[in-house]
Amino acid sequence: MRVTIFGATGLLGQPLMHVWDHDEVHGFGSKQADIRDPRQIAEAIGSTPPDWIVLAAAYTDVDGCETNRELAEAVNTGGATNVAEAAKQSGARLLFVSTDYVFDGTKGTPYETDDPRAPRSAYGRSKAQAEVRIAEILPDSCIVRTSWLFGVSGRCFPDTILKLAASRASIDVVDDQHGSPTYAPDLALAISQLCRRQARGIVHATNRGACTWFEFARQVVAAAELPTVVRPTTSDKFVRPAERPKYSVLSPKSLEAYKVVLPTWQDGLARYMQERKSAK
Repeated sequence: MRVTIFGATGLLGQPLMHVWDHDEVHGFGSKQADIRDPRQIAEAIGSTPPDWIVLAAAYTDVDGCETNRELAEAVNTGGATNVAEAAKQSGARLLFVSTDYVFDGTKGTPYETDDPRAPRSAYGRSKAQAEVRIAEILPDSCIVRTSWLFGVSGRCFPDTILKLAASRASIDVVDDQHGSPTYAPDLALAISQLCRRQARGIVHATNRGACTWFEFARQVVAAAELPTVVRPTTSDKFVRPAERPKYSVLSPKSLEAYKVVLPTWQDGLARYMQERKSAK
């Protein structure tokens, strides 16, 4: 199988480059192929005629999207549309990485793939619009929604917590937002398996289990054996430009339908800590 990855230098892109067995894989970062430019996309695909295209490139700064909405739309919606059009022209299958932020967070039980989109942030809207456009252009595409992604290949929540904990006696973390932390190498492996199984439609892919940001932070600090005290607080104490879903746990049913089961988020965190330690 031939695979072309856009966003190959990012938090998810780097582990994506290493999970394909006996396949021909080509990766492009934004410097090699800016997805806002159809010509650059066409050249990248033309030089690597793929069976599958994995679109992991995105503008993921949630607060940045709120203050740079044109850029968010240009990259996350326009860029995704460009890649879908190019995939259609080349005859390649497309897997698009989306987000739990397409939901409003008011449900209170795990979101299913057919629950209505109701994003409350510019980032969420840009990804939701991309999902709609891709499905229109390529009805057999696969849209993989994930949440709370972390890994050693880029900025992420555990990295931020560890840096704060290294210099503070205590830190306050919100305890009223629920989600499923997802270790980037686990998601990358799931994506490769979905491509092999010719997945189509919307699939929810996260590590198993759920927690609040406070619970996640407390586990991170404990795993690092740091003395920092992690204290729970509420979202209204940390007002940010973009509204976050209060509850964005994604149901695993669609992933399990393809016989793919990811480890727990605690297991992923343990491997992240080991990988981080080994990289030093």
